Amino acid sequence: MTSSAASGLAEPPVAGPGPDERLARQSLLRRLLGRPELGALLGAVALFAFFSIVADAFLEAGSFSTVLYAASTYGIMAVGVSLLMIGGEFDLSAGVMVTSAALIAALTAYQFTLNVWAGVVISLALTLALGMVNGLLYVRTKLPSFIITLATFFMLAGLNLGVTKALTGNVASDSVRDMDGFDSARWIFASDIDVLDALKIKITVLWWLLFVAIATWILLRTRVGNWIFAVGGSAASARAVGVPVARVKIGLFMGVAFCAWFSGMHLVFAFATVQSGEGVGNEFLYIICAVIGGCLLTGGYGSAIGAAIGAFIFGMTNKGIVYAEWNPDWFRFFLGAMLLIATVVNLIVRRRVERSS
Repeated sequence: MTSSAASGLAEPPVAGPGPDERLARQSLLRRLLGRPELGALLGAVALFAFFSIVADAFLEAGSFSTVLYAASTYGIMAVGVSLLMIGGEFDLSAGVMVTSAALIAALTAYQFTLNVWAGVVISLALTLALGMVNGLLYVRTKLPSFIITLATFFMLAGLNLGVTKALTGNVASDSVRDMDGFDSARWIFASDIDVLDALKIKITVLWWLLFVAIATWILLRTRVGNWIFAVGGSAASARAVGVPVARVKIGLFMGVAFCAWFSGMHLVFAFATVQSGEGVGNEFLYIICAVIGGCLLTGGYGSAIGAAIGAFIFGMTNKGIVYAEWNPDWFRFFLGAMLLIATVVNLIVRRRVERSS
């Protein structure tokens, strides 16, 4: 018999383990502050209200359709670029790759007198191969993706101009408007859709929303999404726990290439001919859309929804300045200012969330 039992005293109850802090429910405000696209969403609301006040034409159906179209053309590319940035890499060849994809489809169909759908398929295969080459070069050489894709940028820009001039005698591809398959391909990549007989939007807007939904599902609901965040945060740590880092990186570069192919097909079938010098500099606009949407330049953080909001901000600014009848020369100033403000806001929000967690 123990001394406590002998003295008639009961044993003190043993305290059980406390509640697991990981299972504690977070407040709605904290969950919202933890979302990478919050800063972009607030900025988009403020910008929409601003242009609605200063530009009378901004809220007209035709004007808003133009804003959505501008946003979608950059937003489709921003989807692939944002996933690559979350994975910790850049692709500076993304802008000219859009033009390359368009030229491949137009030139092969015209020069070989093929159905334009044959050019579309050939372009898809070659553009994905370009993305794979970027990824393989990065994985094998260990050089920064900035350097590798910068080299690809210059090579593609030179090929676009040189091959086009050699085949057509000028700087643009021949028109494919009268070729077999053009109408059906245009319906897929560049048609107009009436919404409730009041708003006519380009089909690229619907494709853009679909791509954003798929990318968001991949990031938040699949194992591949976990891998993308992991390799962007620390490739060495991700490799140590069994993440196939090389395959993820190559796949992300190919994802950018796929978006470039799709954007290139819209270019072909919206205008029937392609200028070989287009696309230079657009890669920075795609990156700006992703950064405004909350993607970090260091990788491991961001969202496809944020990149979509960033593209919408780009579209509103691009067209809102015109509707407000301001000098369009100021557009790049406003774009740079928004990039700086969005980056600072995202940094402040992240630090506050980290301190409160």
